[in-house]
Amino acid sequence: MNKTEWFKREFPPIKDNGLFPGILERLEGTAVRLYSKIAKIKGDLTVHQQGKWSIHKEIGHLIDLEPLWYERALQIIDRQANLKIADLSNRQTHETDHDAVNIQDLIARFETEREKLLIVLRQITEQDLEKSAVHPRLGTPMKLIDLAFFVAEHDDHHLAQITYLSTQLH
Repeated sequence: MNKTEWFKREFPPIKDNGLFPGILERLEGTAVRLYSKIAKIKGDLTVHQQGKWSIHKEIGHLIDLEPLWYERALQIIDRQANLKIADLSNRQTHETDHDAVNIQDLIARFETEREKLLIVLRQITEQDLEKSAVHPRLGTPMKLIDLAFFVAEHDDHHLAQITYLSTQLH
């Protein structure tokens, strides 16, 4: 099954802020899903296949981006006009030796970093839900619900990649 490349994805604005609680559940559940996936995988999770990141690197990448998501949430709340630009080359993920870290420790670190974002998102007001800032790559205004959805979709994109990589280990 083909998977749409991340940078080809489009993210239309979400009009119904009532969807926010469900999106928060997705964000909170990513670590649990990672633990569950990893428990079922047999083989070396540090193997790099066909020029792709290893499963360790995939999880490390999720960790590497948590500070960006957190900062962007604060930027929206603070009514900044534009969101911070991401390093689209993923230099940090390429340069960090995530493969040398125990997989359980990687997921625990992700869980700790994700909790910082969740604390911010759980404390927002109805007024905060109406604020927006322009996403640098997409060039469109992004509200907190849009950011949360974007992050949840990013998580799922990498969870799907981990599933694919795990099938290549058997």
